[in-house]
Amino acid sequence: MVNFTTVSRWLPLVVCASLLGCTEPEPETNERMTIGVVSYGASNVSLEKYQRFQNYLAEQTKIPFDLEIAYNELQAAQQIDRGNWQVVFAPPGLAAMADKRGYEQQFVLDRPNQSEYALIVVRADSEVNEVVDLGFKDIAMGEPGSAAGYYLPLYYLYGLTLNKVHFAPTPATVLEWVSDGTVAAGAISEQEFETFRTKFPDTEFKVLLHSKDQTAKERPIPPGVVLLGVVERGQGEFIARIMREAPADITSDAQYIPTGNLPDYKEMVRVVEKIKPLESQVKQSPAVLTLEHLDAVSSKELTQPVEAAPVPETVPADS
Repeated sequence: MVNFTTVSRWLPLVVCASLLGCTEPEPETNERMTIGVVSYGASNVSLEKYQRFQNYLAEQTKIPFDLEIAYNELQAAQQIDRGNWQVVFAPPGLAAMADKRGYEQQFVLDRPNQSEYALIVVRADSEVNEVVDLGFKDIAMGEPGSAAGYYLPLYYLYGLTLNKVHFAPTPATVLEWVSDGTVAAGAISEQEFETFRTKFPDTEFKVLLHSKDQTAKERPIPPGVVLLGVVERGQGEFIARIMREAPADITSDAQYIPTGNLPDYKEMVRVVEKIKPLESQVKQSPAVLTLEHLDAVSSKELTQPVEAAPVPETVPADS
């Protein structure tokens, strides 16, 4: 027998769901989440603009979000590796690394309409004229996690034995070390090279290697992306929807495109996986960049953790 009292209680909900398009209740949580952003200094990232995005996301989702600024890729890579960041504004190297750590691409980052490439540069008066000439010399590279400053240079330097690899905290530092002779060569992106070379008016540089000139199968570095970490599925979909529906001024400040096509990261992930076995050797002196050499290296050396980086700066949700 039908209980009409029960039916009458549920009828308004049925009508709302079927006729008015009411949505299910939004996921609720008291757990704090973190937005991760990579910067190379105050001029590179506007903290105020990302704080606006932080406040918008917290207000719309009712989830307390903190904002963390990492000042190089190493700091960011450690946070991603530990799963400490739930929303990540990731440059391409970090995005490729995070692919195997459960992070999913959500939105492409906005940037000038140009392809990005990796360079290895030397002083114009250097006797180094080919990549092979870098054997047993010092070279500056970016921190692990940088596509143009770390992953692609290692890919192209494979087979060489370097005297030592110096890890530069910023692209400008790479050029500084090349300029003053600390290193024979430095790895840097084309865009960063054009930006920072003007800081060294007394030094002329020459490009030793340009990734655009390599084999046809080597593609330009893809643009960065917004990543979403491992969260409950319904909650992740909810956060992504809120970001997709954000006002234009918010998305412009945070520099992501809600409707843009996601880039193809297959080639970049392949490069990262190919050079991964070399990473323990990069920290040695001399740095022997051959897979054959790894046969003589103990498993203990291969599993050494990455050197700890300073803790990123955190901006609490209520700041």
